[in-house]
Amino acid sequence: MEHLGGSSKLLRAMNEAAALGHVLNRGRLTRADLRDLTGLSKPTISDAFKRLTEAGLVTVVGHESGRPGPNAEIYAANPDAAYTVALSVRYSVPVTAAVCDFAGVVRGRLSTPVDFTATDPVDAVDEVVGAVCVRAGVDRRRVSHVQLAVSGSYDPRTGVIHHVDVPGWSRQGLVADLYQRLRTRVDVDNDVNLAAIAERARGAAQDVDGFALLWIGESGLGLAIDLGGTLLRGARGGAGEIGYMPMVAPGGAQKVDFQDLVGSIAVQELAREYGIHEPTAAGAMAAATSRIDEPARGFVAAFAERVAIGLAAVIAVLDPPLVVIGGDIGQAGGVPLRTAVSAALADAAPLETTIAATALDDDAPLLGAVDAGLSAVREDILATLRQPA
Repeated sequence: MEHLGGSSKLLRAMNEAAALGHVLNRGRLTRADLRDLTGLSKPTISDAFKRLTEAGLVTVVGHESGRPGPNAEIYAANPDAAYTVALSVRYSVPVTAAVCDFAGVVRGRLSTPVDFTATDPVDAVDEVVGAVCVRAGVDRRRVSHVQLAVSGSYDPRTGVIHHVDVPGWSRQGLVADLYQRLRTRVDVDNDVNLAAIAERARGAAQDVDGFALLWIGESGLGLAIDLGGTLLRGARGGAGEIGYMPMVAPGGAQKVDFQDLVGSIAVQELAREYGIHEPTAAGAMAAATSRIDEPARGFVAAFAERVAIGLAAVIAVLDPPLVVIGGDIGQAGGVPLRTAVSAALADAAPLETTIAATALDDDAPLLGAVDAGLSAVREDILATLRQPA
């Protein structure tokens, strides 16, 4: 009898998790909708929704009319059941943050400059989390997850962020200190990896088997590798640090890294050779792609040839069906840069690959951090439901 009782509790827990999972996927469901999706009996579904409502995970948001009998209750995820806070941290760029509720709605955002040479990262993150919760009108105590997007590679085995140029963020024990201060789950990921999550969810990589995101930004380069919806992070979280890839500069034997060819400093230097003078690399790219004169076209073509050198190696090794060009410099280049890179790759790459410009015009790492954080919160709750009390 004890075994049967345990089985009954396990089935009930699994039914509740399945019901909540369908609500989260569909947005709104009636009991009849859930019965069609699962084949569960009416009493089982009623019991699952009753328990989920008592737990504060779902709520009745309306009634469906037009059918025989009483109007059917419409259930949706309770937005206040849990919250995630996403932060994007990059060198010499204001920290951006967003609060997302359990239903997937971003309740508030902010952007604030932080001087990390004078402010400890733990204090800064604590203050930003508090500030964005106030902005969103959210009780900070309901935040169950914080997702950080950083311009570096995070090694989960050691808890250390490598290749990060933001002062204080490479120190041993930082992530553990953040957990102790925030008293909630803290996850860290590379900003380009998170940008790829956003690109797949709402950008140029929707509905593709896999893709590579080449991030060309003011603060650095990166490559995200999506294998059927799973990101390749490497043994120490360092996969995609393409800026360090060694290569030979065009027309010479001097060994350089890819960063030396297409990084922000290289972009501005190349732009000046073609008479384009702007205070930022993204500004130079935007100015060039908005013009139709010969110097502007020459600059874009010359830069595309440099990009093609690195992408040719990526394509030869990974053979991705799609490469998306993102980052603030890549975003500024848009379709003209994408077209020029495609033309340059026709001669440089061993395999034919589709090139696309990013379809995102927002802070892609922050959007991806929101998506990753929301997924983590939901999976934690679903995992808890699957365990019988």
